[in-house]
Amino acid sequence: MTKRRKVQIIGVPMDLGQDQRGVDLGPGALRYAGLAAKLRRLDLQVDDAGNLPIPVRDALDPSRPERFRNAILQVCETLYRVVARAVMDGYIPLILGGDHSLAIGSVGGASDAASTGLLWIDAHGDFNTPRSSPSGNIHGMPLATLLGEGDPGLVNVGRKGAKLRGEDVVLLGIRDLDDEEKERVRASGICVLTMRDIDQRGMGAVMEEALERLSGHARLHVSLDVDAVDPREAPGVGTPVPGGLSYREAQLVMEMVADSGRLAALDIVEINPILDHRNQTAQLAVALAASLFGQRIL
Repeated sequence: MTKRRKVQIIGVPMDLGQDQRGVDLGPGALRYAGLAAKLRRLDLQVDDAGNLPIPVRDALDPSRPERFRNAILQVCETLYRVVARAVMDGYIPLILGGDHSLAIGSVGGASDAASTGLLWIDAHGDFNTPRSSPSGNIHGMPLATLLGEGDPGLVNVGRKGAKLRGEDVVLLGIRDLDDEEKERVRASGICVLTMRDIDQRGMGAVMEEALERLSGHARLHVSLDVDAVDPREAPGVGTPVPGGLSYREAQLVMEMVADSGRLAALDIVEINPILDHRNQTAQLAVALAASLFGQRIL
């Protein structure tokens, strides 16, 4: 008899990495959209571990400029340990954000015990450092942090130094990079597959390249910022950028990763229910997660 796959849901209702409020409500929106029930219908064993304790933004001392950075570091340290333990216990961790700065902990924890490739699906590069960032917002820095660049404390979350190399990462769906960030991404060794690549070649061909680039890894971590999807279909995000993935393009990404049999962890981040329409964006994200975990058309 085939052993049932186990999924552990971990909520991280954190809104400390950006200025736009509301992404802390993302885990609740995803649960309300029926995430656990959807996965159980795919014969997955689902354990909802609840939410990590997150410092309340308004309770942090405004006289301390580093207050958000220190709180994010604390959350990511905890998340690293929780995700690493879930992997050790045989689960696929499913992390519900919250803003994308949580990936410093989730990707680090998922890659703690074994080599892991990262498929980062996002409208943005998230490859700034405190020096290059125009805003200073940490949700624009987690990918650079995972490659060992930027704030030393954040770089050393969980274990010292870089968690991944550039060749371990594919950045998919990009369409909005800061000027200095462009130069940094070009020099990083990351495989970048932009919306132009998708427009010119089609998502099927682009995903074949993505999976080939990560073929040296038996385990894949998918980090999905829902703003990768076009805002006409996913309006409930804090930093929408026109011209994103269609619903079917996003579904194909998930289906092709599922077909690879290599899924090891998933982040779903940056859903902002305050900006959404009748929970449309969370419902879309639940459908994408179901495809990633094996739901098929036929």
